[in-house]
Amino acid sequence: MFGNRHNTPSDTFWHRRFGPAVGAVAVFLMEVVQIVIISAAIIIPIRYFLIQPFYVKGASMEPNFYDHEYLIIDEITYRLRDPERGEIVVFRYPRDPSQFFIKRVVAIPGETVEVEGGRVRLFNDAYPNGTPLDETAYLEGVQTGGRLKKTLGPDEYFVLGDNRAESLDSRVFGPVPRDHIVGRVWVRGLPLSRVGAFETPEYNL
Repeated sequence: MFGNRHNTPSDTFWHRRFGPAVGAVAVFLMEVVQIVIISAAIIIPIRYFLIQPFYVKGASMEPNFYDHEYLIIDEITYRLRDPERGEIVVFRYPRDPSQFFIKRVVAIPGETVEVEGGRVRLFNDAYPNGTPLDETAYLEGVQTGGRLKKTLGPDEYFVLGDNRAESLDSRVFGPVPRDHIVGRVWVRGLPLSRVGAFETPEYNL
């Protein structure tokens, strides 16, 4: 059982200045303001520096992500380490940084990526002659259209949409600079039937 709230010196000041009725309202409003300030001090740093919401727009990541799904983006991990292959990232569109895209990292800095014959092939120190990228963990019978070969710089990432036929990605606008990557997709919040966190797939590399 809760006891009665005791008047504080601040309460007494407002009561003396405006009377019991108006003073009580003033005390209530002051408490609301304090709660808002404290809440903002907690929420704003989390919202702008740790996590933020993101709505999927378009079909470029189907069937793993659908239009209007609500995602939570982890912004802190990439302050501690670099993005990894297979992670789903949100980044600023290189041709218009005011827009945000969601794609999957398939090649990392220093690698050469080749798209040909419907497949993605990677060249790196472990595979100087190249090796096909096994993407069966998240793609089922999907062909990667286009034909290109690109060597990534020390801060560049090659990203592709899971829906390869409907995705505007690095095959068109080139590699994504490291400083354009906002964060990684952490949790799907909506719809409730598809709520869940995401793990990085394992590759044949």
